[in-house]
Amino acid sequence: MNNVISKNIDDTKSYSLITLILFWSGLVIMSSLYVTIPLVSTFSQIFSVEVSKAVWSSSGFSLCFAIGCLCHGPLSDRYGRKKVIIIGLSALTIISFLLGTVHNLVTLITLRGMQGVAAATFSPVALSYAVELFPPKKRVVAIGFISTGFLMAGIIGQVFSSFVNQHIGWNFVFYILGLIYLMTTLLIILFIPNIPISQPDNNISKVFKQMKSVFKIKSLKYAYIIALVLLLSFVGMYSALGSFLSSPKFNFTTQQILYVRLIGIIGMVLSPYAGKLVEKFSIISVLRGSLLLSIIGLALIGISTNALFMIIMSVIFVIGIAITTPTLISLIGVLGGKTRGSAVSMYTFILFLGASIGPVLTMRLLKTGSYTITFTSLAACLVIGILATFFINLEKNV
Repeated sequence: MNNVISKNIDDTKSYSLITLILFWSGLVIMSSLYVTIPLVSTFSQIFSVEVSKAVWSSSGFSLCFAIGCLCHGPLSDRYGRKKVIIIGLSALTIISFLLGTVHNLVTLITLRGMQGVAAATFSPVALSYAVELFPPKKRVVAIGFISTGFLMAGIIGQVFSSFVNQHIGWNFVFYILGLIYLMTTLLIILFIPNIPISQPDNNISKVFKQMKSVFKIKSLKYAYIIALVLLLSFVGMYSALGSFLSSPKFNFTTQQILYVRLIGIIGMVLSPYAGKLVEKFSIISVLRGSLLLSIIGLALIGISTNALFMIIMSVIFVIGIAITTPTLISLIGVLGGKTRGSAVSMYTFILFLGASIGPVLTMRLLKTGSYTITFTSLAACLVIGILATFFINLEKNV
């Protein structure tokens, strides 16, 4: 099947265009996860609620996104990759426009949850689509670009919402996203080719039963611990960063905070080179090294008294996360063996479960009144991750 598809695509010389559209789609869709991180204090003020409640505008999305990732992969196996992505993007467009009109926090959180379910139609399905569509030599590049889009969204989403909120208001964050998703839907309809349905007779309930089997692989359990703390620490760090920078310690303006968030994108540049690092060293060594880098960066942010040093440490932290993410995906693929598909689906669920915990945990830590405790506690979560690597056995997975 892949050979027939590849021949047709080669004839139109559109692999580069498809890769670019998938990269763009991953970037803008995953940005929806991060756009509310800088808006939490705004929601707290506008809706007259505690920050610990407003933070569910982010956590609610992440939790529903995690659940959606478990469901949409099997659905796309049965009904088609492109169809599931288009339905999800269409829903995402409508919900995003509606989000700009809300007048209370409960409605906002509800719609954010629905937005999370809709957004989850892309990430697991797009990766499966790329594996099936692209020939081996082009596949690695395509998946690398898609994954880089996912990672960049963590910074771009925050910078975008901060900028829009500062200049024209938070409502327009969602109005503009709605327009972007509408254009993205049209791009996918027009330029992304259909591929044959992989498993038209797929029994979806059977797929979910198969997911349970991944927990029989001992090393996978420890890999999932790393997945849990990865986005937990990333989202947690950026949830605390705004108030930390605006505190009397630094007295950064909103504009300066935006620049610090933007600088974090520098840390993403090493992500595509994770594969080469694994080839030179080993997958476990790279995983430990990148986690250690993130731990050092995150712990030192909390004790920084110099603004420049703190910004450098934030970039160091992001570099570690950017290398860890693709390395961990590769490791789970290896450990998953014959149940690789289920193993990756479970990884996505646990990864974003961590993302939903991150803001809630961070708000509780901030109530201690100590930024040092907040950032070192988040770093301690990553220490748990690095300890888990010592229980992963690549030689014997069961």
